[in-house]
Amino acid sequence: MIDAGAEDEEKWLAEGIAGIQHNAFFMHRALDSNNLKDALKFSAQMLSELRTSRLSPHKYYELYMRAFDELRKVEMFFKEETKRGCSVIDLYELVQHAGNILPRLYLLCTVGSVYIKSKEAPSKDVLKDLVEMCRGIQHPVRGLFLRSYLSQISRDQLLEIGLQDEGDAENVNDAVEFVLQNFTEMNKLWVRMQHQGPAREREKREKERSELRDLVGKNLHVLSQIDGVDLDMYKDIVLPRVLEQIVNCKDELAQYYLMDCIIQVFPDEYHLQTLETLLGACPQLQPTVDIKTVLSQLMDRLSNYAASSPEVLPEFLQVEAFAKLSNAIGKVIEANADMPVVGAITLYVSLLTFTLRVHPDRLDYVDQVLGACVRKLSGKAKLEDSRATKQIVALLSAPLEKYNDIVTALNLSNYPRVMDHLDNATNKVMAVVIIQSIMKNATCISTSDKVEALFELIKGLIKDVDGSAEDELDEEDFKEEQNSVARLIHMLYNDDPEEMLQIICTVRKHILLGGPKRLPFTVPSLAFSALKLVRRLQGQDGDVASEEEPATPKKIFQILHQIIEALSSVPSPELALRLYLQCAEAANDCDLEPVAYEFFTQAFILYEEEVADSKAQVTAIHLIIGTLQRMNIFGVENRDTLTHKATGYSAKLLKKPDQCRAVYACSHLFWVEDQDGIKDGERVLLCLKRALRIANAAQQMANVTRGSSGPVTLFVEILNKYLYFFEKGNPQITTAAIQGLIELITTEMQSENATTDPAADAFFASTLRYIQLQKEKGGTIGEKYEPIKV
Repeated sequence: MIDAGAEDEEKWLAEGIAGIQHNAFFMHRALDSNNLKDALKFSAQMLSELRTSRLSPHKYYELYMRAFDELRKVEMFFKEETKRGCSVIDLYELVQHAGNILPRLYLLCTVGSVYIKSKEAPSKDVLKDLVEMCRGIQHPVRGLFLRSYLSQISRDQLLEIGLQDEGDAENVNDAVEFVLQNFTEMNKLWVRMQHQGPAREREKREKERSELRDLVGKNLHVLSQIDGVDLDMYKDIVLPRVLEQIVNCKDELAQYYLMDCIIQVFPDEYHLQTLETLLGACPQLQPTVDIKTVLSQLMDRLSNYAASSPEVLPEFLQVEAFAKLSNAIGKVIEANADMPVVGAITLYVSLLTFTLRVHPDRLDYVDQVLGACVRKLSGKAKLEDSRATKQIVALLSAPLEKYNDIVTALNLSNYPRVMDHLDNATNKVMAVVIIQSIMKNATCISTSDKVEALFELIKGLIKDVDGSAEDELDEEDFKEEQNSVARLIHMLYNDDPEEMLQIICTVRKHILLGGPKRLPFTVPSLAFSALKLVRRLQGQDGDVASEEEPATPKKIFQILHQIIEALSSVPSPELALRLYLQCAEAANDCDLEPVAYEFFTQAFILYEEEVADSKAQVTAIHLIIGTLQRMNIFGVENRDTLTHKATGYSAKLLKKPDQCRAVYACSHLFWVEDQDGIKDGERVLLCLKRALRIANAAQQMANVTRGSSGPVTLFVEILNKYLYFFEKGNPQITTAAIQGLIELITTEMQSENATTDPAADAFFASTLRYIQLQKEKGGTIGEKYEPIKV
């Protein structure tokens, strides 16, 4: 729905356009008949429509453009008149008889354009006359559009002065003086708009002023295009005059827009050479001016300038650009005591970006910027403003993105001091960014002091800071954070075992402070990092080393024992058990029997005392059996003790099928290929027979509870174990035993109480096919399998 005011304005605009069209019609007839007097009369009447005060600037612009199009035709007519012998001076005098001042001045400007081109009078005199006469219109909107028209019709002539009279400094000076004078008057009119009308409409007026800003800014654009305006003229005349007007107008909108205009329209080289002058105006601007954006844009332009042509870098050093920018930012922040923290930090972000692009090799500059930020934040509590926090993250991320190397950032003494001002949540985000940078660039942190500095930076992820409650954390986010820390630990590496051991000790110190929730994520990573070091030292003397002695496997195993023991506080027995078994296997490869035995002992203690869940017990016992089967270091006594424990635990599992599978898995503990002295066929057979009894008991139990026997899967699995050891040459496994087992399975499957299980049937059929294929091979294998009937 259109409000009444908008409807009235549309009506007034339509009336104004109709008036222009009506008078333009008669004006065209007069032009066509070369009737100068009538042409001027109807032109003046047409231009009288621009005297209205009822239209907003936006609507007034529409009316102005209609009149502007018609004035172009009037200008062409004036040119033709001069060609036909009419004196341009007479025309200039004639149009001054128009009744109203606004139409008169528009016509004067139009004739003035022709006057300048005719060369009948010096351009500077005509322009000076016009710019002075335009003072007659003091209504802001009408005056702005009139002067905009003057600027537009004189623009080509001004540029021609620059091209034709580039060597004539006086003419260029006159052209520049004209534009500066017009700019000054237009800016005064523009600023004056804010003081017209009631205070309640101030916001509306500011919006209208914003719509007109380009009219003023075009003057600066024209100045930048005059060829005669070189660096010296810009430095001595243009910039001081423009800045004087900007500072003196004391208007927030004008100051912000015009400072931005200067930065955008003039060459980067000029900005670099006049940096001190330009920056000197910044603290003089109104406190409400968004100076941080102005300075940020200036630094962005200079950064791009440096990046586009590296040969200009010496100029930056010559003019001491960094020092001047840093000093200016300090003065701006000091002059605006009420500037929000986010504004100050934004300035430092821009300065840091500039520094990293222009002086990437000057780490002292980078640290200086961070130090200035620390001073600004000192004495303040943790940042709670999300925008300020975002800028701090940008500040801290910039060196990482530039150098692609966290080690460089670790050399910046103020880097962690800036991070300390982040709230806990953002501190974690920044820590994740740091870790991601390390992972992305495959950065290797290779000294313990660098690791210490790094872990100080990411302490928000490693331990609870300031008593932050763990239950406030999102579980998925927490897992992702801790997984990133775990991945980071693998990036800490040094070829020197001594230094690597120091790194491991440094990491241990930090992660053991992480609390029970973090340890299951970080301990395994550290443990495997230590195990890698053990593998590198494999074969060295395993004696205990003192604190001063070099790294040895046994010393590392002591550290591993302490690390894994920390998991008991979680508690996480299944994880600790797995790590103990990994360490036992590594100790086996290092020929450290006592150490390996101790790790197995710890694993069994955990199994007995901590692993209560039946599924976890099944997984754990199979891990124990698998690891023990690969051990070759144990003497007879130690091995018997451990295998006895393993078989005993296997037989005590809750479910019969689990018992059966664990017991037949134990058979591998007594028959290990390629190892002398571990081929005890009799004990293998005992395990398999025990498994068979358990399987039979499971069948009977199923028959009692469900009225039908269970599937024959267990029997088929045991049959496959028999075949395995039969092929390996175990003399205790006979064809008769295999034949008896096949017949038992067949009988069970044909029993009335048998449960149909397609998977078990297929498994058995596949096993029989395998036996048949072995028989058909002939030779030794065929003869061995021949007695078995399938």
